[in-house]
Amino acid sequence: MSNVRRTVAKSELLERPSKEQVALLPPFPGLSLKQIVVLRSPAQLEDAYRAIEEERFVGFDTETKPTFTKGAEAVGPHVIQFALRSRAFIVQLGKQPPLPFLRSIIESQEIVKIGFGLKSDRGSLFRSLGINVGAAVELTETLRALRYKHALGAKAAVAIVLGQRLQKSKSVTTSNWAAPTFKPNQLLYAANDAYAALCVFRALRSPYAPAGDPTPNPSIERTSQRPLRALCAAAHVER
Repeated sequence: MSNVRRTVAKSELLERPSKEQVALLPPFPGLSLKQIVVLRSPAQLEDAYRAIEEERFVGFDTETKPTFTKGAEAVGPHVIQFALRSRAFIVQLGKQPPLPFLRSIIESQEIVKIGFGLKSDRGSLFRSLGINVGAAVELTETLRALRYKHALGAKAAVAIVLGQRLQKSKSVTTSNWAAPTFKPNQLLYAANDAYAALCVFRALRSPYAPAGDPTPNPSIERTSQRPLRALCAAAHVER
């Protein structure tokens, strides 16, 4: 590619919404506390597996207790989240994580995990639990088709695709994810991180997503170089 063509190509790349622009958007509604289940009993695990297996497409994320000592390596994850269309399941790993349940979902080639930054999750899950991630869609890669200058994380994706503001408090992000019990704001944060990924995926009208999903933010059509329906052709399910 010539220098001129390279310059033109770079100039066509779009900037992510600024903090000021995102602040003006309506809030991402998210799931409420009543829609979040912390899985503890065998019966809860069985019910959660049946619900996830039935829907097949699940928002997926993990949380790790942060370290504040220079040079210290974060060891996790400490929490795993699964989100469906109307509820989310939180798994606190602790000393005796429910490995059969987690493997049956995370390693499945039929249940598709949807998320942002799954590469780091793959590594930490294998190191900590010996679990490999099966079928998955990495939204960061999918959204590159929108031709933004920088990779889009959850906040930017929710703003661009849904036209909404995803609240991600730093104080909650850096809270103790290894605690035996969570505060309400931790539950909401964890559940809606995974839920936001699922909402973005469905709003993109992926060929994998069932019909009747949310209508995406119309402004995305004006910023994309390709029709919205073509975006998730790149969202192939990694297996």
